[in-house]
Amino acid sequence: MANVNKTPPSPPPGGTWTLAGAKARLSEVVDRAQTGPQTITRNGKPSAVIVSAEEWARKTARKGTLAEFLLTSPLRGADLELRRQRDTPRDVAL
Repeated sequence: MANVNKTPPSPPPGGTWTLAGAKARLSEVVDRAQTGPQTITRNGKPSAVIVSAEEWARKTARKGTLAEFLLTSPLRGADLELRRQRDTPRDVAL
């Protein structure tokens, strides 16, 4: 009788997993995400990327305020001429 509890093969070093392989070896996917992003494919196409919590926090951390962003904008001081459209409001049945 064949062994039905076969472990799926490990992914290549690049960290690409099939969805079935990632489901079967989730702990390994999470462990490897500590050293680099792990791509999960579905039907041969990239579907999701697993990264460490530290990497996620670093990528999503706020970098300054909106005011600082606007002050450092390359468009600051540019003489842009913006026109507001003066259309009349549409009739709405209430």
